[in-house]
Amino acid sequence: MEINTYNFKNAGTSVLILRLRECIFIENMSNIMKQSKILVAFYIVFAFTAAFSQTSEAYPQPTDLITIPTAGIIPRGAYLTDVYLTHDGGLTAGINVGITDHFMFGISYGGNRIIGDKKVEWNPQPGIEIKYRFFDETQRMPAILLGFNSQGSGAYIDSLKRYENKAKGFYVVASKNYMFLGNTGLHCGVNYNPLEKEDGDRDPSFFLGIDKDLNDEITIMVEYDAALNDNEDNIVSIGQGKGYLNGGLRWCFADKFHIELDCNNILLNRQNVKYMTRELKITFVEFF
Repeated sequence: MEINTYNFKNAGTSVLILRLRECIFIENMSNIMKQSKILVAFYIVFAFTAAFSQTSEAYPQPTDLITIPTAGIIPRGAYLTDVYLTHDGGLTAGINVGITDHFMFGISYGGNRIIGDKKVEWNPQPGIEIKYRFFDETQRMPAILLGFNSQGSGAYIDSLKRYENKAKGFYVVASKNYMFLGNTGLHCGVNYNPLEKEDGDRDPSFFLGIDKDLNDEITIMVEYDAALNDNEDNIVSIGQGKGYLNGGLRWCFADKFHIELDCNNILLNRQNVKYMTRELKITFVEFF
């Protein structure tokens, strides 16, 4: 029997070519799978990083937390009015105006025992607030603001020429927002008050705070004011050296109207005080 060598060789070559093509296909598919796994891994890392890193655009910051300032300001052409109801019938009302996108100016006035049946004790003069934000918030850097506020809180003590809670005076504050299950804002700053000095305590101080959005309406806030210019080092001090720890809940039930319930002086950092104070703040923002 005669064997066709030519056909056998062709068949062997064809099989070899098919084998090579199969190996190349398998190798290509393997490379594709590896590349896909790498892409998926990069996507997971990117998604995880995006979820916990700073927002790429600055989140609108509040101008204040509870009693401490932030680096947030109102936009140009807007005005913010607020009414603060404090203990012992105290009430303070103020208005702030956005002059530019970096500069705002405000004035406030109030007194003690306005609500109730006792004689009203008006503050000796209006409070002034000036804020200028030098640097806007970016993805890597916080917003930084220089400000001045002469409005303290609580009753005004004539003999010491000061409020129960001293005003911040001159201050520098930095604020940064992060996306962590909703927006989370961090704020810290230092301050120096050269005005309320009759008690002999002119020390600079510092403050810090955090606000956390629970949803698009409810925000919780916690802040700490060290109040180093009102501690036990001074014989006529009102504070006891613990600083002021405050907590609050803000309800933004409308874009322009906010209501806030605060619990202040949680550490009872004041002489002859047994309970923290419950206070109410109402804020309205609008454009001219």
